[in-house]
Amino acid sequence: MTHTAVAYMPALAGDPAFSPESRIWVYTANRPLTETEAQHTQQALDVFTRQWTAHNQALKARAEVFQNQILLLMVDETNAGASGCSIDKSVHFLENLGKDLQVDFFDRMRFAWVEDGQVRFTDRNGLEAAAGSGRINDETGMLNTLVQTKKDLLEKWLVPFAKSWHKRLV
Repeated sequence: MTHTAVAYMPALAGDPAFSPESRIWVYTANRPLTETEAQHTQQALDVFTRQWTAHNQALKARAEVFQNQILLLMVDETNAGASGCSIDKSVHFLENLGKDLQVDFFDRMRFAWVEDGQVRFTDRNGLEAAAGSGRINDETGMLNTLVQTKKDLLEKWLVPFAKSWHKRLV
């Protein structure tokens, strides 16, 4: 991974206490959170992950608000695995948090890339326009919100547009 890629890596990716096979869920908000909302969200995520269980077993979990618009949840399943019910708990938690903040954390049509040293976000029309105008080219680093493990996060988070799933959308 290049030094540039490290600058756009969520902090939880580097947590040595979590296995490389830890599961990751990525949620993208339909708008940026304010600093106050991001702090509130991080605090709520910290409380949730400390109390998160599967079949009455505590899950080893961590969460992060990244760039005020992406939420990442990580569970190390080496001791206890996330069950369907525990995953449902996380989804309901995020739905309720979103209602409180009037934000949708389940917007699958938000896309992020690195441009001029900053992470940029847009919807599908904006992605098509940015690719069509050359703002996004084959080398542009796209944030891969489809990663599923900590290892994937470390190796496949920032992907050149030409090799990303985003290319199929434009």
